[in-house]
Amino acid sequence: MAPQHDKPASRGLVTGVVVFYLVAALSMVMANKWVLNVTSAPLFFLWTQLLIAVALFVVSDALRLLPDRLTFDPQVCKGLVSMVALNIIGLSFSNYTLKYVDASFYQVARGLVLPFTIVTSFFAFRSVPSLRIFVACGIVTIGFFVGVFLDGTQVSMIGVFFGVVSSGITALHSVVIKESLNVVNGSALLLSWYTNLLSAIILLPICFLAGEGPGVMEVFFGDAPVSADGGMSLFATFVWGSLITGALGFLMSIASLLSIKVTSPITHMVSSAVRGVAASLLGMWLFSDVISSGRAGSISTILLGSIYYTWVKNQETQKPASSGGAYERVKMEDVEAGKDKPK
Repeated sequence: MAPQHDKPASRGLVTGVVVFYLVAALSMVMANKWVLNVTSAPLFFLWTQLLIAVALFVVSDALRLLPDRLTFDPQVCKGLVSMVALNIIGLSFSNYTLKYVDASFYQVARGLVLPFTIVTSFFAFRSVPSLRIFVACGIVTIGFFVGVFLDGTQVSMIGVFFGVVSSGITALHSVVIKESLNVVNGSALLLSWYTNLLSAIILLPICFLAGEGPGVMEVFFGDAPVSADGGMSLFATFVWGSLITGALGFLMSIASLLSIKVTSPITHMVSSAVRGVAASLLGMWLFSDVISSGRAGSISTILLGSIYYTWVKNQETQKPASSGGAYERVKMEDVEAGKDKPK
């Protein structure tokens, strides 16, 4: 679609992008879990994140900090209906997943993203996977079932259900995003702007239709501290969590434009593996999550299958001579667990 730059990115730039993604994505998961542990309004929390991201888009556009000027075209909005619907459902179910499962188990609960993506691509594009791709999917699937059914640690099956559904939505999202980019003339920035804006508009009434009114009232008018030792109030936790995750979501959507140009799929997948391990350790440290040998084995198996898939995909897409060495970047938000499409 857009030509790639021939000049390779500097090592410092690549390192900076990878480190930012690693820190930002980890902070997103932990901050989300921090708030979701104490609030009964996960959809309203998601709405505040979207609203903050939209506000930062507007401010950045006013200061001329963005490469593309933001627009609002009703015809474009109509063309993005399916994209926005999947975005709302996917983010909502992802939040519910994190609410009901440990932060260290979040990656396992959403471990079927890769197999679902392969299946969706087959039906949507008639893309027949190679044997090695099937092997990678098999490894990931085994890791998921080990973590859910064979580990002795008790897990929330409701959380697992939300994780499986959100994984399927993510897979569908990877298909819809291709046609959605055509609606905004290939601009990933405009696509992120429209998706965040329209999602925020539609999600607000859904919050109250879902019965989160009492939970919202509790956030704004409840005085009880989060912890018995006089910790931060629910309102303060909600506000700080929203500000942190909303700002990080916006920054990640901007950084994704740079990431596509300067990093390879292998680099992304290795950083994702590091993030998966770090998320488990942070979950154990911050939230006293239990990391059993079975759960550790499950996470390791899913990461191994994901890394193997990315290596195989990278090899296969670089193989044809007619491609001139170029390849279509593996969308990491569709392959990895914990980071949704950038907002």
